[in-house]
Amino acid sequence: MRRLDRAAEYLTRSAARGTSRRGFIGRLGAFLTVSGAATLLPVARARAERAPNPVQVQEQGDPMSCEYWRYCAVDGFLCSCCGGSASSCPPGTEPSPITWVGTCRNPVDGRNYIISYNDCCGKAACGRCNCSRDEGATPTYQPTTSNDLDWCLGTQAGVAYHCSTSVVLGPAD
Repeated sequence: MRRLDRAAEYLTRSAARGTSRRGFIGRLGAFLTVSGAATLLPVARARAERAPNPVQVQEQGDPMSCEYWRYCAVDGFLCSCCGGSASSCPPGTEPSPITWVGTCRNPVDGRNYIISYNDCCGKAACGRCNCSRDEGATPTYQPTTSNDLDWCLGTQAGVAYHCSTSVVLGPAD
């Protein structure tokens, strides 16, 4: 038992000689500063006004129907039923700076296209043409990749969700 006591005493005294209260407070302050700065790390937030022009593709189907080909991963009210279009927000709303994407097959040319889904924010929920399609969705391990979230948190208009658009970004090949 005596050896264990000596070893514990030696380690305790060595730790006391190598540290001080000021050193501890300094390390604590550095830790708090770094953890606070971690929230300032950059996040990709593409603004709609700077987004590239939508790709023109041959269209088929009714954009006011949930069965429209672009809506394969949409979840929400369709902006085409709420005063906007499949790719633009209605007047009085603004697109969310953060989007989710899906890959949908265009029945006209048989190609897969990457679709960007934007929530339009700033007004109360539209309430028309609710569409929830999750084709090819996998279980949500990361909530930030889910289409079930309210993506309006980064807008000037506030967090009020109105409807969702679907913009064709380009071919998926």
